[in-house]
Amino acid sequence: MHVEQQKLKARTEIADQYKWKLEDIFATDQAWEQEFKQAEKLMEEARNFQGRLGESPAVLAECFEWMDKLGLSIEEVYTYARMRRDEDNRQARYQEMTDKAGALSVRAGSATSFVVPELLALPEKRWQELTQAPELKIYAHALDNIWRKREHVLSQAEEKLLAEAGEIAEAPGTIFGMANNADLKFPAIRDEQGQEVELTKGNFIQFMESPERRVRKDAFETLYHTYDKQRNTWAATLNASVKADVFYAKARRYPSALEASLDDDRVPVRVYDALIETVQEFLPVMYRYVDLRKKALALDELHMYDVYVPIVPEVEMAITYPKAKEMVLAGLKPLGQEYLHVLEQGLKSSWIDVYENEGKTSGAYSWGTYRSHPYVLLNHQDTLDSMFTLAHEMGHSLHTYFSNKNQPHLYAGYKIFVAEVASTLNEALVMDHLLKTSGDKKLTAYLVNHYLEQFRGTVFRQTMFAEFEKKVHAVVEEGGALTADSLSEMYRELNTKYYGPNMVSDPEIALEWARIPHFYNAFYVYKYATGFSAATALARAILNEGEPAAKRYLEFLSSGGSDYPIELLRKAGVDMETPQPVREALEVFSGLVERLEQLLLK
Repeated sequence: MHVEQQKLKARTEIADQYKWKLEDIFATDQAWEQEFKQAEKLMEEARNFQGRLGESPAVLAECFEWMDKLGLSIEEVYTYARMRRDEDNRQARYQEMTDKAGALSVRAGSATSFVVPELLALPEKRWQELTQAPELKIYAHALDNIWRKREHVLSQAEEKLLAEAGEIAEAPGTIFGMANNADLKFPAIRDEQGQEVELTKGNFIQFMESPERRVRKDAFETLYHTYDKQRNTWAATLNASVKADVFYAKARRYPSALEASLDDDRVPVRVYDALIETVQEFLPVMYRYVDLRKKALALDELHMYDVYVPIVPEVEMAITYPKAKEMVLAGLKPLGQEYLHVLEQGLKSSWIDVYENEGKTSGAYSWGTYRSHPYVLLNHQDTLDSMFTLAHEMGHSLHTYFSNKNQPHLYAGYKIFVAEVASTLNEALVMDHLLKTSGDKKLTAYLVNHYLEQFRGTVFRQTMFAEFEKKVHAVVEEGGALTADSLSEMYRELNTKYYGPNMVSDPEIALEWARIPHFYNAFYVYKYATGFSAATALARAILNEGEPAAKRYLEFLSSGGSDYPIELLRKAGVDMETPQPVREALEVFSGLVERLEQLLLK
């Protein structure tokens, strides 16, 4: 049967009730123009403070107020322009406004760049005198964050040299990106109907989810054999990137590249190590899940190309947007009345841009400005995944809402280390509600499998990546070099360790390191695993303890960036310096494996 593809609607055809209201930031584009000019004027005030920060607490406080005012202005100018463009990327007016706002933001960064070096050049005695003054009390955390890195900041001349070398240090990542995205072409494979289809990075996972094993195997082998042709180039590029990390860590007097990277969030190395150790403790449960996959797919051998194929067929569920809102509200009841009240307001006010239209930016995000309410961009389809996306993005938005409401602009923004906690926690609570209320065995199995795959991809796989990063940096720090063979050997050993004896470790998978772009942004992926674990542990506490845990969680959402991420989570009841949160999350994983075994095998 031929099904005619539905044509995308023009934005004018979408009902206003399903569109966000950017007029809440600027009533008109003319008002945006005025704010743009105001920001340019504000930048000129840099000269009032340059060279004077050590004069008096009053001058320093005034400088911080000026920076804050400038930051607020730039935020509104850039956010409005970019979100207008996202409504329909074909609109030349908003393309131009976005470009202008981006350039303005760079100029503002340059205008304020004198502040930190000038403060760190002050003698310690003068620093103490200044920072203990009552008018600087509100800036205590921001000043502490500047001062604590003092031993890692070099002389002005050395800093200038390091900054100018920055583009060279970014070269390996840039080269990898060009080779991987622009130059790499994969041969065609035959799809389920026997038609020749060019393999791309975009359709690779679709092929890996194919119910036909021959298609999965062909896609897997074709992808890795293509990467294998340039294996020595990928290795040289990654080796150069790791060397750059090690060089910067040494230049800034850090004991290792890992410590240099974690220091930005003031995260102790213990957190990184505890994640790896605790996940390894639960590898036998991962092996059980792998074994369950093998049995459910009725395979004699489970290969790496059998990892993505669903073991429970997708359940047909038409979840309209109004129904998705109901499901999210029902699932988030454990968070209490205050949270639900704001959530309801957000769902019925003009926070959300719901449906896809011609030219609209794809995917989903939560954004907004300090002075506006949060906004959410969606491209809602009537699916279970879209419902979870709504829960996820509203998690970010309510984190932003409570931070903005309770913190000054200076501390309203929160770090990546905690950013995914609020969104993932919402998904966990909605999932728990669905599992408790689902009377359908097939739907329950589908939901459990969906949740298990999130654990596998976010906790186990990202931790394996984190361990690989630690190992490759250690090789370079000890004076060794990374070759295609040594990288592949390290990766193969880890893959075998994480997937266990019931998984055939195909030779091709040893080359997976060659295609992971995150390895060029060192020691970043572990945050996915810690964020997911913290969210799971917090959700469990809220479900078990009720109001006291929900109250602590609301305080966490209201804290923004007013303290270091580890401290904020500790106050919420999750101590990431101990193995406990990761262990609690993996106990949830363990229970889910058991539940799926009963649903599929009994």
